[in-house]
Amino acid sequence: MSRLILGASWVIPVDGPPIKDGRVLVEGDRVAWLGPAGDPAAPQGPVRDLGPGVLLPGLVNAHCHLELSQLAGQTPLGEGFVPWVESVVAARGRPGEDAVRARAEAIRSLEERGTVAVGDVSNTLGHLDLLAASRLRSVVFLELLAWDPARAEATLTWAEERLAAAARTPTPGVEVRLAAHAPHSVSPELFARLVERGGVASIHLAESREECRFLAEGDGPWAGFLERRGLGHVSFRPPGTSPVEYVDGLGLLHPSLVVVHAVQVGEEDRGRLARRGVSVALCPRSNRNLGVGTADVPALLASGVRLCLGTDSLASVETLDVLDDAVLLTRQFPGLDPAAVVRMATAGGAEALGLDDLGTIAPGKRAALVFAGAPSPPTDPHAHVLSGRARLRRVGIG
Repeated sequence: MSRLILGASWVIPVDGPPIKDGRVLVEGDRVAWLGPAGDPAAPQGPVRDLGPGVLLPGLVNAHCHLELSQLAGQTPLGEGFVPWVESVVAARGRPGEDAVRARAEAIRSLEERGTVAVGDVSNTLGHLDLLAASRLRSVVFLELLAWDPARAEATLTWAEERLAAAARTPTPGVEVRLAAHAPHSVSPELFARLVERGGVASIHLAESREECRFLAEGDGPWAGFLERRGLGHVSFRPPGTSPVEYVDGLGLLHPSLVVVHAVQVGEEDRGRLARRGVSVALCPRSNRNLGVGTADVPALLASGVRLCLGTDSLASVETLDVLDDAVLLTRQFPGLDPAAVVRMATAGGAEALGLDDLGTIAPGKRAALVFAGAPSPPTDPHAHVLSGRARLRRVGIG
């Protein structure tokens, strides 16, 4: 079994205080020991000194859409949520080699910027092979959309067939789970069938004011979008509640669920999310770029909601580097504990995706580690990682 001792100015285990002049012993592909260099129990032998900077667990991007990578720079930002959705719908179906190349490049960019695991939303499962060939651990959410209740049964049958086909073709390091798009794009009938099946693993929820208005009143810009899509004939009795209360009433909230966005939530909604034990994937840059608002992160934390970070797609953000979202979050909320933000980008995402061997540096955990170099040893390791100047690179252990 291979043996490697890594050294750095700082080691951030995430679930413990940072270690100055830290050492990490890696045996095989697992962490065997960590602590300060001066610890009497420190392993003996040659040390690969990474230099001034911070060693930490690899990042986990808990929410992105690799299938939209070819739309980078091709959608209107700042014109409102519904116009952006319409532009994505109009452009996303364009097939061709460009789409495959864009997804492959997006995966490479994730790897190159310190991401070790990803929660990817897919409507086709068309790039499982690309993910399996990468160094990423991947949870792919097969996302269902069907507003017409007449399509509920056929949509679920199609999904079952896709899941069965994926299971027949093993893709190492890739797990496929079922997801629903959002409460304003999935019919109550399909939601009921999904709950009967055991529920879904991910859903966009409380992202925009348009979503809230549609569920409260049944009208507004989203109703107009559905009508333009030929779905104006579908009868819908708005529940008159918030998005969170609506899906909770349908039985969708559970501890293995990744709720994405949670921008439009109040105190009662935050309490529901905390009680149900869901994980909320925050997407600060996407929310900013689409003008849907800013999630109240301090209030979510105070309510006990489990938080992680995602980038969303290249149709709404400039990069798939979740560190960029962590940096924006600290600028939006300067009072946030930097350690809590680093945790969202690492252990929070690993927990949300059920990847128990990632997200922290601890004995027995996978040694999926990244390094943020610095010109000189940082005085505050968390502040350096979130400074906006740090760039992460995967640490090779082979």
